Amino acid sequence: MSREGKWPGIRVIGLTGGIASGKSTVSEMLAGLGAAIIDADILSREVTMPGSEGLRRIREAFGDEVIAPNGNLDRRRLGRIIFHDTAARQRLNSIIHPLVIERTEQELRRVQEEARKSGKVAVAVVDAPLLFEAGVDSICDEVWVVAVTRKTQAERLIKREGYALDEALSRIEAQMPLAEKEKRATHIIDNEGTPDQTRERVLQLWERLFRDPDA
Repeated sequence: MSREGKWPGIRVIGLTGGIASGKSTVSEMLAGLGAAIIDADILSREVTMPGSEGLRRIREAFGDEVIAPNGNLDRRRLGRIIFHDTAARQRLNSIIHPLVIERTEQELRRVQEEARKSGKVAVAVVDAPLLFEAGVDSICDEVWVVAVTRKTQAERLIKREGYALDEALSRIEAQMPLAEKEKRATHIIDNEGTPDQTRERVLQLWERLFRDPDA
């Protein structure tokens, strides 16, 4: 892994997929292989904590109804608004996405510095469900997309979150179509099979990074 990418000393992989595609499972596999994981969902929560600029702007845009009694963002209530209103979703994204990109870059600089001190080239994985929508792909060297069928997505959301079918479908439709993500991917990880099959594909891509990063 000698070729320098956008972040000298580290190789940055953008990991994304449709909602309930199994992206978190793949992220855990990569962490087990030694990748530094930067979770955009965690960063999103950080930039909307009580007292943050992000939460202040969300409150201004959507009102007190999206703030829980304890002062935290009521994500479920906000979700019910944005997943049925394209303009509202775009308004929220315009607040959150720049803040998340800023924090992602801070984390990448941290990984970069740790790699410099160790003298080893590191792999950083930016785990982001809205990687393309937020423009995070622009700071990655390549993008891996975890793919499943729409039917599988809906079934997992209903089982995992207890959503009704129409709510599950509204959340799937709120994201960029998976087919479009696949077109923009460097590599696709099919997660319709067994966990062992998914792990085998992840290992293939991981080994390729160290064997031939341009393949």
